[in-house]
Amino acid sequence: MKITSICCIGAGYVGGPTMAIIAQKCPNIKVTVVDLNVERIAAWNDEDVNNIPIYEPGLSDLVAEARGRNLFFSTEVEKAIDEAQMIFISVNTPTKTYGLGKGMAADLKYIELCARQIAAVAKENKIVVEKSTLPVRTAEAVKNILDNTGNGVQFQILSNPEFLAEGTAVQDLLHPDRVLIGGDATNGQEAIDALVEVYANWVPKEKILTTNLWSSELSKLTANAFLAQRVSSINAMSELCEKTGADINELSKAIGMDSRIGPKFLKASVGFGGSCFQKDILNLVYIAKTYGLNKVADYWEQVVIMNDHQKRRFSNNIVQTLYNTVSGKKIAFLGWAFKKDTNDTRESAAINVSDFLLNEQANIAVFDPRVKEKQIINDLIYLKSRSIEDIKKGITVYNDPYEVCKDAHAIAILTEWDEFKEYDWQKIYNNMQKPAFVFDGRNILDAKKMTEIGFIFNAIGGANE
Repeated sequence: MKITSICCIGAGYVGGPTMAIIAQKCPNIKVTVVDLNVERIAAWNDEDVNNIPIYEPGLSDLVAEARGRNLFFSTEVEKAIDEAQMIFISVNTPTKTYGLGKGMAADLKYIELCARQIAAVAKENKIVVEKSTLPVRTAEAVKNILDNTGNGVQFQILSNPEFLAEGTAVQDLLHPDRVLIGGDATNGQEAIDALVEVYANWVPKEKILTTNLWSSELSKLTANAFLAQRVSSINAMSELCEKTGADINELSKAIGMDSRIGPKFLKASVGFGGSCFQKDILNLVYIAKTYGLNKVADYWEQVVIMNDHQKRRFSNNIVQTLYNTVSGKKIAFLGWAFKKDTNDTRESAAINVSDFLLNEQANIAVFDPRVKEKQIINDLIYLKSRSIEDIKKGITVYNDPYEVCKDAHAIAILTEWDEFKEYDWQKIYNNMQKPAFVFDGRNILDAKKMTEIGFIFNAIGGANE
């Protein structure tokens, strides 16, 4: 089967970039990205591609090249479903905030709504591809819905999880470690082959891995769990370094040079964030518990517990170092996104640290190169820990890094934006309250230079002068 038309339901952080790459690499395939969010689709269609809703290095250029040629963004969901041979489901699967599995299980209501809409609209056979991160055996439920509510149409279900990292998403998609496609090799080989051929336009076939559905679904959760585990492991050691006089940066380098371990994801920090790590680990914990595997669940849950501990520990250190009170003090945040080179703020450490300091009556000032004030306020509203009025009273968002630091008692670095290293830190020091404190939650600044300027410098893991 030769694919000439693809529809992706969901114009978010996975669907948008992935479809832009497919459109750019497969000019003979019509790719339509649909979403019910009118504002988001309007942003994807903005004449100025720099205003697209997702910031990723290189993404705006890809969209500019393919948009209007074979890449389209639309709110006409049913029309796109009807016209497509292959439909990617790339909607949000947040952690449930209600009912059975609250706080752990993935909320699959959007997945089910997509399946029912596809079944109601489809008049011809379709290949349905799970792109969202899903619990193992979700494909079975999707297949049952499609087969029992459709109009005699045949559906083939594939799992094709995305392993991109925000901030490097374009390069991850252009040069993936592997592309994973799960399907039923007995009855769905044609569908598997069709998706393989799409990716083969730019990915070497030896990097396209095919498995059964359940292995594919579980591989995504496992990959994120293993990566998050490494972050929590090095963060656990950072606390021990601070007590013993060891330096976490030196420790990370030493163990990372072991070829059995490797250097990646061994950067100590205030904690991991993003849309995937915590959500996927909690989902894994819930799945293990439903099968009665309580020791397995406890093991993975500890990764999240350590991450929460690291954020609280960082927040506590700010208060204790500032003479046990931050009430009425201006604390400047450099960074709000969960990592550099993205405007995604989901589960960002900055949200929890600011919430903690607001409880201590601090005045929080925020600057992030890519995150807008509306998003920062919405992130704190989502916590439901205080009124909108109190949030706006306690948070001030700036467009200039030097203004955000002016008259501050302390600076907390919450995102590892490269530009932070290049600032005139002498100028910043001169305009701050004294003594001037810096809490480097990402270990990106030179401790020696900062202390020579006059800062009282604190970094994760004892990387201080």
